[in-house]
Amino acid sequence: NRAQYPSDVIALVVLWRLRHKLSLRDLPEMFAVRGMVFSHEAVRDWEAKLTPALAEGLRQRRHGKVGRSWYVDETYLKVDGRWCYVYRAIDGSGALVDVLFSERRDMRAAKAFFRSAKAVTGVTPDRVTTDGHDSYPRTIRTELGRGVRHRTSRYLTDVFDKLFFEGLCYSPLARATAWPRAGVGRQARHAA
Repeated sequence: NRAQYPSDVIALVVLWRLRHKLSLRDLPEMFAVRGMVFSHEAVRDWEAKLTPALAEGLRQRRHGKVGRSWYVDETYLKVDGRWCYVYRAIDGSGALVDVLFSERRDMRAAKAFFRSAKAVTGVTPDRVTTDGHDSYPRTIRTELGRGVRHRTSRYLTDVFDKLFFEGLCYSPLARATAWPRAGVGRQARHAA
C-alpha cells in the first residue's frame, strides 16, 4: 500500500501533531485547505509508524550534548490505566537526559535508569542530585562510577515541578521520546 502523499508531507503532519498537541481531526482540516485530503485515521496510522523513528532521531541528537550535572527524580503516575514510577533526569540547564517507566521503585529500576541514561547520552555526570532514596547511592557508585559526586536534597530536585509546570523542560516533541501516548516502544524502555 503506497502512500498518496510525499513522505515529507506525512512527516510534517506527524511533527505538527506532536509539536503543537493538535487533535487527530485538526490536522485533516488544516491540510484540506491546502488541497490534501486524508482522514484522522490516516494521521493515527502515520503517527504510529513515524513516531518511533522521530523519537530515536531525537535520542541520537541528544548523545553527548547534555551537561555533567544531573538532577534525578521519580514520580508515581497513572499511565494507560496502570500506576507506574517515572524515573527522569535533567541536566543543569534543564535539558532532558532520560526517562524510564517502571512498575517498582527499587535498586533494579534505578540501575536500569542510570544505565539507559548513560547509554542514550554518552555522558557520565560529575555530579548527581537526588531526593535521597535508599537505592541511589549504591546505584550511582556501581553504574556511574565512584568519582561521581552524589548530593541529596528534597528541594533541589523540586526543579522538575518548576520546569515541568512552566513548560521549560519537556517540549511536546521531547515528550514523544518518553511518553507512552506517542506510541514509542514503552515495553523496550520499561523496567519490570
